[in-house]
Amino acid sequence: MTAKLPYGGLLALFTAAFTAVLTELLPAGLLPEMSRGLRVSEGRVGFLVTGYAAASFLAAIPLTAALRGLRRRPVLVGAIAGFALCNAVTALSTSYPLTFGARLLAGVMGGTMWAMLAGHAARMVPAERRGRALAVVLAGITVALSFGIPAATASAAFLGWRATFAAVAALALVLVVWVSRYVPDFPGEPAASRVPPHRIAALPGIRAVLAITLLLLLGHQVMYTYLAPFSERAGFGRTGVVLFVFGAATVVGIWSVGALIDRHPRATLLAALGLLTASMPALGLYGGTPPVLLTAVAVWGVAFGGAPTLLQTALIRISGPGDADVATSLQTTVYNAGIAAGSLAGGLVLETAGGGAGALPWTALPLFAAALATVAAARRYAFPGRRRDGGRITAWAGSSPGGSD
Repeated sequence: MTAKLPYGGLLALFTAAFTAVLTELLPAGLLPEMSRGLRVSEGRVGFLVTGYAAASFLAAIPLTAALRGLRRRPVLVGAIAGFALCNAVTALSTSYPLTFGARLLAGVMGGTMWAMLAGHAARMVPAERRGRALAVVLAGITVALSFGIPAATASAAFLGWRATFAAVAALALVLVVWVSRYVPDFPGEPAASRVPPHRIAALPGIRAVLAITLLLLLGHQVMYTYLAPFSERAGFGRTGVVLFVFGAATVVGIWSVGALIDRHPRATLLAALGLLTASMPALGLYGGTPPVLLTAVAVWGVAFGGAPTLLQTALIRISGPGDADVATSLQTTVYNAGIAAGSLAGGLVLETAGGGAGALPWTALPLFAAALATVAAARRYAFPGRRRDGGRITAWAGSSPGGSD
């Protein structure tokens, strides 16, 4: 009999992911309002997002390693409380330096929390249900991007940007109570049993998952960051519609992966990366036709929506739940590096390539193709074929002959 998922706790972690994404990306949706309120340029408001990402990038691995010996739930609650404090300071501050400092602290909280979420969810459920549990938790990212950010941006037009940040701070406070009540606690790792981060990074398969994560985010950010100019070049100026189609499609993707991940993990990831790869030539060749543009963006969204969950599940399968926090901190660092480098690469292509925005899909295509080829080759450790025991998949462990990581 299949055990039921602990939805009370998993939905609390879902909301934590949702809150973290809102905290990180809200300034990008509120550039004009925050620019006027803080009396700085929109570019300097944009640096509030950059500062958050940089702090998260720098803090994830060392802070995760330093906190490994502490009980897990208090650390998670502390990170969420940090979000509440940082968003409250942002809502009240009239000083740009103070606001920037709050954003740096929020980035540190984000780097700590992202390293914990997947491992905590994995320890809450039996091994055969980990994929489904992770899909529930990481859906918080998708819902925040698809609906949370647009809704918060729209509400700021009526309530003001400060009220929006205050609402996110209040949500984090509610979440502190929710996590304390419904998310189980787990002990920290005794010093004698802790595996050093460099040894976890050296586990067979870890580097393949991290490489695919980097390639995926590079290709995605090349296109997603500059979707507005690409849509305008294609003659479809309603960027909001294109973004909504992408966001709604990611919800379909995360739902589909949740249904398949525990039974067909390798095949599902290959299919997702195959769809991503196929959508880029469609955008490059026929993106000027609105029906093709929207269809290709929807395919891209479905494929991308589930890919991070598939990769994080593979990472935890390799490291084991006990070392998942450190393994995930490595992925968090790579993830943020991919976001920054992909956005930079897309901007350089946009400014220097003869085709302008039309060159973006062709820039993303080889990155997605390389990710697909890496998964196809990484059969032994990172992405083995499924294994059955009495007609039921018990784990991903075990591999088919051939291939290497």
